[in-house]
Amino acid sequence: MTSKSLRIAIIGGGIAGSSAAIALNAKGIRADVYEQAAVLKEVGAGIGVRQPSIRAIKKWGILEELDKVTCESPRMQIIAGEDNVIIEENWPILTDPSERFPRLIHRADLLDTLIAQIPADQMHLDHRLVDVQDKGETVEVTFANGKKIEVDVLIAADGIRSPIRDKVLGKKEPVFSGYVAHRALIPFEDALGMASEDNTLRIYVDGDNSYYLLPLLKNRRQVSVDITIPGEYEIHPVYTKEQLLEGVKGFGPTLRKIIENIDMSKVVSRPLSDIEPFDVWSTKTITVMGDAAHAMLHNQGQGANMAIQDADVLADELAEAVAGKVTVAEALKNYEEKRKPVTKLYQELSRLFPTDQAKTAFPEKEHVENL
Repeated sequence: MTSKSLRIAIIGGGIAGSSAAIALNAKGIRADVYEQAAVLKEVGAGIGVRQPSIRAIKKWGILEELDKVTCESPRMQIIAGEDNVIIEENWPILTDPSERFPRLIHRADLLDTLIAQIPADQMHLDHRLVDVQDKGETVEVTFANGKKIEVDVLIAADGIRSPIRDKVLGKKEPVFSGYVAHRALIPFEDALGMASEDNTLRIYVDGDNSYYLLPLLKNRRQVSVDITIPGEYEIHPVYTKEQLLEGVKGFGPTLRKIIENIDMSKVVSRPLSDIEPFDVWSTKTITVMGDAAHAMLHNQGQGANMAIQDADVLADELAEAVAGKVTVAEALKNYEEKRKPVTKLYQELSRLFPTDQAKTAFPEKEHVENL
């Protein structure tokens, strides 16, 4: 089998889907991405691209592009009040020591960097999936614009409410955590001295409530603010400044002042939900990745990282099928068996909120050697 004989479609053009396309392209395998939005954009918070993800991105040949919009971060601090540093830890080395530091980046910059690496004729916008038919050896996909495609492999990178997963593998309802994340980007100066100049990720805590200040200094001179506090479930909640200030009343006066000064039209609020792990990710021709496979809470900052690492493993396994060493069904099964233990662990760890009772900033350290 050659790469030209394996037709691959990816549904979803976010970080997961774009990563899968790039990882496959790096193997010489074409994969077309179909995205329902007419314009690709990413919202959310700044994130740390962790060392295993950096290793994958380096393998794909695009680390130089990523480094243009990221900063290496030396450590994380968990702080009670405004200056009581409970924990200060260097980021753990999760791969070889040459990749010691993760990179801080805003999700939008990460997505833009990824999309820029995908050939224009492989990215199909304004394609909302309305039906998928698993025919055993091939898959037929129908879009709302009337287009139909038939492929040998369908990769569902279509999020926590994946319609492909729900139809083909069984419906999975999101599990609400009871918390809502309120996110915004502010100028560095508007952080009023509470954000770090040296790219340290600071998490201020009040019990189980958290207030992240993640510096994005290289290309933005901004700070990603993420305030996670209890709230009611709504898909698109809208909060007033007064409600948000009430939610952060346990934090120090300077942190509250940041909220007093913030433009609420720039704040995006989202309920924090995940899904329970499930046993089967794949049919003979269809598989899931990213949030469609293992949506998790943001507490360990691993959602995007797990999607990038899914993409890397999936591309490796599909390359084996392209080379004729295994069938497509075997490749998809190998992918999910490699990824399930890792993602299950991080789903569990992501339910651990940073707190003023925390013993470590990195609860994954004691587990990682067993992965």
